[in-house]
Amino acid sequence: MTGIHPVVASYRLNTLTSSRPVRQKVWRFHPDRQKVIQDEVEKLLEAGFIREVEYSKWLANVVVVPKKEGKWRVCVDYTNLNDACPKDSFPLPRNDQIVDATVGHGMLSFLDTFSGYHQIPMAPEDEEKIVFVTPQGLYCYKVMSFGLKNAGATY
Repeated sequence: MTGIHPVVASYRLNTLTSSRPVRQKVWRFHPDRQKVIQDEVEKLLEAGFIREVEYSKWLANVVVVPKKEGKWRVCVDYTNLNDACPKDSFPLPRNDQIVDATVGHGMLSFLDTFSGYHQIPMAPEDEEKIVFVTPQGLYCYKVMSFGLKNAGATY
């Protein structure tokens, strides 16, 4: 798997010590949505972004939402986990601050990343917190997943 080496950076979940793990009730899906989920899981397994899990104290459901072009997007509902994580107290820079910071520089570059969130590894001790359930089984991300609180600031 390419991306940032875990020694350089990894995403850690800061969960409140008072929070209790939540196992969401498993949802059922229409057969055509099950196929979409299965295809996405196979793609993520092949890329090395997820792994199969036997058991977890935390359990989240997948959500299949329609895209504008008629395809489907598979997401994970981390609502309960996000409720157990405090919001980071440092603000993200505003666009005007970023533009102002470029003054006086001779060169400017823009990066457009593919699977950006998936380039940052999860801290191994937090992988078991981001387990999701599908009709095929339980899986967890080995890399930072979209939908986690404070993940945008990390990326």
